[in-house]
Amino acid sequence: MNRLIVIAGPTGVGKTEISLKLAERIGGEIVSCDSMQIYRGMDIGSAKATPEEQARVPHHLLDILSPLESFTVSEYKERAEAVISDIHRRGKVPIMVGGTGLYIDAVIRDYSFTEGGIDEIFRKDMEALAEEKGREAVHELLQQVDPEAAEKIHPNNLKRVIRALEVHRVTGKPFSSFKDQGHLNPKYSIRYVYLNRNREDLYQAIDRRVDLMMDAGLLQEVEGLKALGLDESYVSMKGIGYKELLRYLNGDLSLEEARDLIKMLSRNYAKRQLTWFRHAKDIVELNRDVMTEAEILDFLEKP
Repeated sequence: MNRLIVIAGPTGVGKTEISLKLAERIGGEIVSCDSMQIYRGMDIGSAKATPEEQARVPHHLLDILSPLESFTVSEYKERAEAVISDIHRRGKVPIMVGGTGLYIDAVIRDYSFTEGGIDEIFRKDMEALAEEKGREAVHELLQQVDPEAAEKIHPNNLKRVIRALEVHRVTGKPFSSFKDQGHLNPKYSIRYVYLNRNREDLYQAIDRRVDLMMDAGLLQEVEGLKALGLDESYVSMKGIGYKELLRYLNGDLSLEEARDLIKMLSRNYAKRQLTWFRHAKDIVELNRDVMTEAEILDFLEKP
């Protein structure tokens, strides 16, 4: 059975170093499951693996898109499965690492996003509607036929909104219904864990990491992206750190207010991530306050 290790957890909990050491131990390769690290030029704010870290262990699904492009969960699933198959073919162990729970579930629970076929004419009609009346008008159509999907898909992610409408049109069933019942994908032998630690320590680590990102040039990174024409309407610029510094650059916040807001939103995001992983099926919590790093690595190394 093809082995697949998944190391999830909230931002700032220390997934990177654990995954690097595990990969070096077992001949693994890291598959990023982070919705921001897919974008080129968004390195500091997404806490992307550094060139030195990428030199230690092969990494996949980093820097695969321009921040001008949108990206769907189904596209992530397709690319991740191809990468995982290639890693298995070369006799290595894929290690999925990240905090985007929906990306993880799309692969390990084999969610289906492709059922329903294609209606090119309908797509063009929806694109024309968005051009004439705005993306919100298309999103409102989705709200009418599939409120669950509409709640999860942002109006600016026009490609995915149209795909959800297209699936409903072709199949007569809501896009949100095309997923499994939550069981693990039987084609993999999956070890699925999430890292956790004392909440106060986690929040302090997050605050320190934001300060380090600012010291490392996050503001300059956002200035460069803005110079490319990116603004808050792009999905890529809705990531924490990017949208707040855009508000600073647009004169809506002071730099200190933007920094404080990034810290607060990062802590809130970590809380939501922990809620997601606590409620996930077939997952094991590894608490860094209870287990040593060596014990965590030993647990993950065992087949």
